[in-house]
Amino acid sequence: MTLNKSLNIALPKGRILDSVLTILSKVGIEPEKSFFDRNDRKLKFKTNINNIDIIRVRSFDVVTFLAYGAAQMAFVGSDILNEFNHTEVYSPLDLNIGKCKMVVAAEKDVVADEDPRSWSHVRVATKYPNITKKHFEARGVHAECIKLNGAMELAPSMGLCKRIVDLVETGSTLKANGLVVVEKICEVSTRLAVNRSYMKTNLKTIQPWIEKVEEAINV
Repeated sequence: MTLNKSLNIALPKGRILDSVLTILSKVGIEPEKSFFDRNDRKLKFKTNINNIDIIRVRSFDVVTFLAYGAAQMAFVGSDILNEFNHTEVYSPLDLNIGKCKMVVAAEKDVVADEDPRSWSHVRVATKYPNITKKHFEARGVHAECIKLNGAMELAPSMGLCKRIVDLVETGSTLKANGLVVVEKICEVSTRLAVNRSYMKTNLKTIQPWIEKVEEAINV
């Protein structure tokens, strides 16, 4: 199949990549062999479809590439979409993969000694300061966010804060670090997203692929 317009698809590194590749395979898109070579340092790869390339970036950078038109289509977690909430990004499909939840967590003694309904100010370590602030503001609580990109579960035991906001899949990492869930903020899953301006001007190019992805996830 030959496209009239080039299409760059952004894929996130990390836990959902294998599931995303399965969906791409179902719709007939296969990356070049070097994509699977762990020693290859390239970040942009050709596919078996003319004018479709794949870029592989950090999950938190997917929305940036998409919003500014460097990518036209992407697979990205709803957590990241909500954190950046960029008007130029449109996410038409929930792919029902990469499911987890975003939670507030704390050490057991904090949970035992405090009633969350009594909070007026909290200090929270998180990768998601915008979502965190919005969540607590809705309850009239001021959230002071400490931005961390990893090792979130260490923050309470190291005295950075009493609480964290992070993604939880099985809860095993929380448990291993002496933390428990205080409350759930939202459910998270992977979505198909597109650049809104590109879709408006190149609907005939991108719409068939959106439909193919939808068919693939509903099989």
